[in-house]
Amino acid sequence: MNKAGPDFIAALQNLLGAKRVLVADEDLIPYSFDGTAALKQRPGAVVFPSSAQEVSGCVKLARQAEIPVVTRGSGTGLSGGSVPLEGCLVICLVKMDQIVEIDPKNLTLRAQCGAITKEIDDAAARAGLFYPPDPGSMKISTIGGNVAENSGGLRGLKYGVTRDYVMGMEVVLPDGQIVFLGNKCVKDVAGYSMKDLFIGSEGTLGIITEVLLKLLPRPKARRTMLALYDSMGAAAETISAIIAARIIPCTLEFLDRMTVKCVEDYAKIGLPTDVEALVLMETDGHPAVVEEEAARMSELARQCGAHDVRIAADEQEGAKLAAARRNAFSALARIRPTTILEDVTVPRSELARMVAFINESAARHRLQIGTFGHLGDGNLHPTFLTNERDKDEMHRVELALEEIVAETLRLGGTVTGEHGVGLAKKAFVKRQLGEGSYELMRSIKRALDPAGLLNPGKIFDLAD
Repeated sequence: MNKAGPDFIAALQNLLGAKRVLVADEDLIPYSFDGTAALKQRPGAVVFPSSAQEVSGCVKLARQAEIPVVTRGSGTGLSGGSVPLEGCLVICLVKMDQIVEIDPKNLTLRAQCGAITKEIDDAAARAGLFYPPDPGSMKISTIGGNVAENSGGLRGLKYGVTRDYVMGMEVVLPDGQIVFLGNKCVKDVAGYSMKDLFIGSEGTLGIITEVLLKLLPRPKARRTMLALYDSMGAAAETISAIIAARIIPCTLEFLDRMTVKCVEDYAKIGLPTDVEALVLMETDGHPAVVEEEAARMSELARQCGAHDVRIAADEQEGAKLAAARRNAFSALARIRPTTILEDVTVPRSELARMVAFINESAARHRLQIGTFGHLGDGNLHPTFLTNERDKDEMHRVELALEEIVAETLRLGGTVTGEHGVGLAKKAFVKRQLGEGSYELMRSIKRALDPAGLLNPGKIFDLAD
């Protein structure tokens, strides 16, 4: 692959205008990294198209010049998925941010790829509707990035992940062709489900420029609770008891001791800092059902060993309690210069064992690791508090992560539940998938992008 040169830059400027093409070193720095710690690389140029046609034009120019393309939204990714290659073209889609249509009759919303996730839910709310996926970065992440990474969120246990709400999408293919995949029909089994191929593909198969999303009626009521425990095992037992009682809460989240202390120091919510686990529980739906489920969940939490259960009196207090979980990453990030937010998932039944293993690994390698995550679906976020300038400590981080991944796979888990593979996890993918599934993925990449133009080196290397 070539690097962006003067002729290529001139062609981009002719297509988009000079103001929408960045080439100066100081202008490129913010686009040299994403939300992943310790990964950065300077691109050759950054462009800001405003339509699918302009994206297509940029792709065609890059294809002709044999210059790799990396697509970017807000840059909140946590696996290095939008980290550029040296000298590549970054296509930044943040100017394509329009919510094109809300269709209450069909319960759908159509938006350009650069629309902010929370703004999509806010727009749905004004129509009395609901877009459930709520990644932690929803106030800044773009919907195109969410689809490309198949983002999860706190409400995933009850409502699922981004894939469950994508009905269609407009995609620019590696040859510059523009296609639309899917439609507003609830039932459609005509041919391959092509849209599903691009969900979670991390920009390696095509560039998503518009999405058609399914919406739901907005829940009429919500009740939020915090349960406090002296052991992670008791917290995990509570989750099993709630599910066994045929209750599916919209949120079941947890924080370990270190994370609780950091959150309280940061947000001053009034949390006790001597607990081993804090569990955030939320139920939503019809008001009568919500009250019944909230009472039952509180009862089960106490039966399983919670020494305190706090029930929010109203929505405002509920938001304050929920802030204990939503502030977790920000709180931990204040402790050390570098924060590495990891992402592994194990079966729910193995969660307490996995948290204990993470703590043992932290002690063994003399590291600070705060763990929080989605207790209801087994998705853990062991968060390394470190300093990327300390080479010895970073080596110990690598050793601990290797142990954590190995244990995750031993317990029947996955190396990423929602952050994606990107650069950060690609060394582990073959171990999880096995040779056959791994090669099948690479064959799909070769079929759609034989030149390796789009986001090369992410998820896997074609030549390995």
